[in-house]
Amino acid sequence: EIERKFAISGFPALPELSRSILRQGYLSTSPVVRIRSRKMSDGTMSFRICVKGKGGLVRTEIEQEISREKFDALCTLLPVPPVEKEQRTYSLPAGLVLECNSVAQGDYWYAEVEFSSTEAAEKFVPPAFLGEELTGKPGFSMSEYWKKLTKDL
Repeated sequence: EIERKFAISGFPALPELSRSILRQGYLSTSPVVRIRSRKMSDGTMSFRICVKGKGGLVRTEIEQEISREKFDALCTLLPVPPVEKEQRTYSLPAGLVLECNSVAQGDYWYAEVEFSSTEAAEKFVPPAFLGEELTGKPGFSMSEYWKKLTKDL
């Protein structure tokens, strides 16, 4: 996975490509092992498990589709219920896609752009509405957000 991450304060006023509601939890934060459900605006659902390696701009990501039953069973292993986030995607120049996320009804906002190469990622000039770059910055990943939710458990 090659992506850059940015702070945002809300969804941009751009035409949407898609909108979905995600529920995700972490079976482990080191290494990252995440489970996620996605409900698209048309009602279709998908369920995935993902293992992520360490890194900032570039890191290994291995993802596998799982059944709803496996997702539900894995949710029982979580110390707290999965976090809900709304995700909206938008088209950017050069065929890029901007994913904007509102976590826990606006408790945490961020945007990501995924790239096909590190060269493309390094050449990318972010639109003015994107805030501070968070790529590789400690404390701004969803797994770090999860750690904060579960630190006293």
